[in-house]
Amino acid sequence: MSKSLRIVIVGGVAAGPKAAARARRCDPQAEITVLEKGSYISYAGCGLPYLIGGKVPDIKDLLATPVGVLRDSNFFQAVKGIRVLTGKEAIAIDRVQRIVKVRDVATSQEETYPYDRLVLATGAVPVRPSLPGLDLKKVFVLRHPGDGLQILASLEENKARRAVLVGAGAIGLEVAEALVERGLEVTVIEALEQVFPGWLDFEMGAMLEGHLISKGVRVRTGERVSHFLGNQEGRLEKVRTDKGEYPADLAILAIGVRPNVELARQAGLEIGPTGAIKVDPYLRTSDENIYAGGDCAEVYHRLLKRPVFVSSGQIANIHGRIIGTNITGGQVAYQGTVGTGVAKVFDYTVGCTGLTEAVARKEGYEVVTALAPSIDHAHYYPEAKFVGLKMVADQSSGRILGVQVVGPGDAAKRLDAAATAITLGATVFDLTQLNLGYSPPYSTAIDVLINAAWVLENKITGLAKTVTPMEVQELTARAEDFLLLDVRTPTELQEVRLKHPKVMAIPLGKLREKAKELPKDKYYIPFCKFSLRGYEAQKILEGLGFPQVKFMEGGWVHWPYGLETEPQKAG
Repeated sequence: MSKSLRIVIVGGVAAGPKAAARARRCDPQAEITVLEKGSYISYAGCGLPYLIGGKVPDIKDLLATPVGVLRDSNFFQAVKGIRVLTGKEAIAIDRVQRIVKVRDVATSQEETYPYDRLVLATGAVPVRPSLPGLDLKKVFVLRHPGDGLQILASLEENKARRAVLVGAGAIGLEVAEALVERGLEVTVIEALEQVFPGWLDFEMGAMLEGHLISKGVRVRTGERVSHFLGNQEGRLEKVRTDKGEYPADLAILAIGVRPNVELARQAGLEIGPTGAIKVDPYLRTSDENIYAGGDCAEVYHRLLKRPVFVSSGQIANIHGRIIGTNITGGQVAYQGTVGTGVAKVFDYTVGCTGLTEAVARKEGYEVVTALAPSIDHAHYYPEAKFVGLKMVADQSSGRILGVQVVGPGDAAKRLDAAATAITLGATVFDLTQLNLGYSPPYSTAIDVLINAAWVLENKITGLAKTVTPMEVQELTARAEDFLLLDVRTPTELQEVRLKHPKVMAIPLGKLREKAKELPKDKYYIPFCKFSLRGYEAQKILEGLGFPQVKFMEGGWVHWPYGLETEPQKAG
């Protein structure tokens, strides 16, 4: 490329610096300038909950490279030959003259920067609803390093004891963990009816909610915050919802973000239906000389076949690399997302990829699902832990539409394999023979992901007949005549049992013998811990001529309606 190519990038953090670094590698001679309104040019925003929790000891750790080199203006100039200017707010774009107008944050002096190619990486801003008391002291959002430092200072200054988190998504629950570990009483308030409503279906969210409660978190779903109430000094004291009030020494809003598009809008660039900047597959805006990426730009979704708005540091980096290639002469198209996300919530891994069952049905898919929990490695190797897994597929084609994971086992690698499969358009039948790595410390011989595909294959072909825990609850509410058949061993029954009036226990090994005593005109729903034996029980009873048998998917692991853990008394 010509020496005269002038590249101006508005915005730091992820997409902007990545675009700058890639452009430099593609064109050693280009003049590259990055303008950032804030004090930090590049930082790991996803690490802020761990700064609050103390797992990250110093804010500098979030501002440095993996080898500890601070990613500041000097680093970019010395290592990459990129001019980085912090404290510079872009206030207008003259698309005819190809000039960015900038205001110096400290002095208010205005400057101009000419460009041949302009990149908008303006990111997103936290959603702050118009609620009374939102401006009280000790009401925070968490988006930038400064937010994290303010929250830390508040915790240390006032010896806070009670915190309210508004929003039960990734940030809200990661911060909830951090504050519990610091000794605070934590309440999480979510307007929708379950935790992680964007990632999980009800039964998976219920599993996570139970874990949060076991860790001491007070969870309030289906409640909307209406007021923040303070004292005479303007300091937060309570959070009021439509159902109650909660004392609070601090509150953190984590109800999502919206794309920061005001600069683009004022410049006349097209804004898409999602509210983010509309871009083509090459991440060009409606002006061929201006590109946009990261949280301010729309993202194409492979399964929905349309643009969506997604806030993702990973996608921002991918966008940045593509933009850096294309502004220096390349022609790389962004292929799209499948909506993968993962979070650590206490000692559980929570994640999703693709579509939830609820979204898939809303989009018109003919959906078939499987709840197929298992353990993450061989049971005889120490510390095997369970992975709760739900797989969603298209009934007619078998194409995998989504996977959700919740549990203490190694769920992240299963999620990554599922994301790859969905990206490549794999079907359930493809997954049934997937050659994954197997060794007792790392997996069971039949991995949990393959097992889920087997369950779906059996359902699609009619071999397996199932009901979900929610369907069992619906049968109960309608007073239907059925029997839940617990086919676990007596020892297992002493450890945990379903809270349900229609449970009968017959160990699987005794079922053929005891079946002679069971009336055949009844509806039987066998289950066990994961319902592998529940499936065996279904086939046994069918073979013995019982006409109404379906096993309960997921076993008691996925039962969200209460368990008994007290030992049973003899007699």
